Amino acid sequence: MDLESRFINRELSWLDFNDRVLELTTDKNIPLLERCRFLAICSSNLDEFYQIRVAALKDQVAGDISAKTPDGRTPLEQLREIKIRTQDFIRRQDQTWAKDLLPQLKVAGVHIASWSQLSVREKTKMSSEFDQRIFPVLTPLAVDPAHPFPYISNLALNLAVIARDPNSGEQRFARLKIPKNLPRFMRVGTANRFVLLEEVISANLSRLFQGMTIEQCFVFRVTRNADLSLDDEDAEDLLAAVEMELRRRRFGRAVRIEVPYGTDKDVLDLMCQELELEPDDVTYHRGIIEMNALNQLASLDISALRYQAWPPLTAGRLAAAQFNSQSIFQVIRERQLLVHHPHESFTSSVEAFVEQAANDPKVHSIKMTLYRTSGDSSIAKHLVRAAESGKQIAVVLEIKARFDEARNIAWAKELEYAGVHVTYGIVGLKTHSKCILVVREDNDQMRRYVHIGTGNYNSTTARVYEDIGFFTCEESIGADVTELFNYLTGYAKEPDYLRLFVAPHQLRPRILELIHREATFKEAGRITLKLNSISDPAIIDALYLASGAGVKIDLIVRGICCLRAGVPGMSENITVRSVLGRYLEHSRIYRFDHGFDDKSPLHLIGSADLMGRNLDGRVEVLVPLTHPKHRAWLDKVLGFLLEDKSKHFELGSDNKWTKHAIEEHAGDAQQRLHEWVLATQLR
Repeated sequence: MDLESRFINRELSWLDFNDRVLELTTDKNIPLLERCRFLAICSSNLDEFYQIRVAALKDQVAGDISAKTPDGRTPLEQLREIKIRTQDFIRRQDQTWAKDLLPQLKVAGVHIASWSQLSVREKTKMSSEFDQRIFPVLTPLAVDPAHPFPYISNLALNLAVIARDPNSGEQRFARLKIPKNLPRFMRVGTANRFVLLEEVISANLSRLFQGMTIEQCFVFRVTRNADLSLDDEDAEDLLAAVEMELRRRRFGRAVRIEVPYGTDKDVLDLMCQELELEPDDVTYHRGIIEMNALNQLASLDISALRYQAWPPLTAGRLAAAQFNSQSIFQVIRERQLLVHHPHESFTSSVEAFVEQAANDPKVHSIKMTLYRTSGDSSIAKHLVRAAESGKQIAVVLEIKARFDEARNIAWAKELEYAGVHVTYGIVGLKTHSKCILVVREDNDQMRRYVHIGTGNYNSTTARVYEDIGFFTCEESIGADVTELFNYLTGYAKEPDYLRLFVAPHQLRPRILELIHREATFKEAGRITLKLNSISDPAIIDALYLASGAGVKIDLIVRGICCLRAGVPGMSENITVRSVLGRYLEHSRIYRFDHGFDDKSPLHLIGSADLMGRNLDGRVEVLVPLTHPKHRAWLDKVLGFLLEDKSKHFELGSDNKWTKHAIEEHAGDAQQRLHEWVLATQLR
């Protein structure tokens, strides 16, 4: 088989993933408002895809780069396919809203009315609200010889207005930015009856363009390149350089404009000319532009239309420790601890670990990595308090974490002001690993307590992201994490770690070694990987070879998958499935039946996906779990996800994803796992 047919295109695979999310919006077993939320997620996903991935491809085309991807496509060929796929996706997205969700919302008592459907009384009330709340903040910007075409900010919702002077017959274009600090769905009266903000504004344009005749009015939105263009090696002050790039990002090149079908060609040509866009950069909508706004509806307090809450519980051993007034350090000394978020509380485990370390007089130092954190991060506040109390605190803070740069810069400054030693990792690499190291003077010795996780230290996302955290005071792991922080904060060569698998230098060869070793066991071999994405050609080729040797390989991939599954003569022993649901499957679990010693399977958890950026461009950490109870826990998790009776999507040999639900009310792997967690005793 030729090289190009061995791989699926990364960008098209991402579009496949968003298609799978869109399919959730038509799943009758998912509560109605949650289906609206999935539709909003589809929209925000596509926004990010255009801001980063499409923008990068357009930069390559502009730079006359024609290098082909592993699947054999040039940047221009990818853009053409993306255009076709995106327009079809938008068609299906609009259709889902208009023909499925909107009618069902009406039956459920949530009415989204057009302006024409409002009664005279309702129109009068909404016009009055326009005068009081909306009109004062609107700024119409005309385009004429004295008024240049206005700057259109990234992802801002706008009205394009064509107004004519009835006396002179002169026609003018004006842009009106729709305020973001007002609800997109304006409540009409006290019931769950809404009208779109842009419709209220459109109906009252005479207040803004007095004496003019409004000939056209439509919503549009512009997407811009939002990636940072930063060379670490040339930046004398990385913090200042990122701040400068964030200011520049506001003026990134336009890569897409969204308009309704039927938009006047002359007006669209004018906007494309001013924005330096081509006809292929236009996407057309029959429904709501910027469906992210559906999050507002999804948050309505109607319990019958939303998921029943699954409150997190405190992990059994931590709950017992609280009852017995034990510290988390006593729990970890007794035995390593595994926690599974959000089924088990992030607050009572990870946040409690940092809080107790900050308050404990026996703790001498705390070191941790921060990739993404929340704006009101309790962990960051605990670190500030610990530093102010005289403890040695060091944070490796990734200020290049995409779309979290501004928040991380703010925390960097606050932490530094409090006396925390803040560094930004290794030049040319992102620090994506999730590690905490606490050095405590116990009664018997100085001991290192470690947390290694699969997810970010972010209390907000920890409520909806499925992740795993591991606590230990094992000496070899403590020594490895100490060496890791010395490498990240100091000036030292990367060591050979005792237990950890660390990227960018050691993770890839060790994973390849494990795959090749498993292949030596042929039909007795088995590999199970749970990931967010897999796209690295070398890893994929190794899995193909293992499959050819007879190894059974099961992949659970939430997002991008460039590996082809079930292809005779290449990957007939590989299955790929994707599990999507109320929680975002975020943990990475690696399982090799024969590991390094043949005695027992090797289980790894950590921060790394099998993508080039993770293996070569980031500092990533995987840690082996050796306790029988922890390995059994991971096997149980994988078992739920791999059950045939559970709802999932499966990748076929034709590169198409098929939704599998053997029964109409097929099992939900996440729900079954949550119920099992509730029933599980101490571990």
